[in-house]
Amino acid sequence: MIEVRTKIRSEQSHRILIQTILNHVQKFKCFVYDDARMIQKSGTPELEIAIRERSNSKAVCSGCGKRRSGYDRLPVRRYEFIPIWGVKVFYRYAPRRVNCPSCGVVVEKLPWASGKKQLTETYAWFLAGWAKRLSGFRTFYATEIALFHALGALPVPKTTHEFF
Repeated sequence: MIEVRTKIRSEQSHRILIQTILNHVQKFKCFVYDDARMIQKSGTPELEIAIRERSNSKAVCSGCGKRRSGYDRLPVRRYEFIPIWGVKVFYRYAPRRVNCPSCGVVVEKLPWASGKKQLTETYAWFLAGWAKRLSGFRTFYATEIALFHALGALPVPKTTHEFF
């Protein structure tokens, strides 16, 4: 469990869990931040946060959006979140498959990612905000087009199919 220690004026030490910070920034109704751990991948530290569904919660069908019973689980996937203090952050979750009478067996709809994308939607919008701040007219549109094709979660830019 990762803790952040803060000091207040009376010199009392208070512990804040990383899960508390994430619940304040981005809380999901049917999911819980479970365990956070620091790992080393290729020499750089990464923060990996396990997510699990709340007890007795049913999965949401990605086709029709209705709550359905679970079928089975897929292997654990990692979804990249906004870096914290220069450390890459990943959500770790094994998506459930849903047995839907109208759509068949499909993967559940996740509130932090769409489709098979490995970036969270929050991180995609964070990157889009930085793309707007880049200087240069062509740089902005080139970055916007690159983000659109890489993420697919952004609105279609006006210059998607134009050439400079």
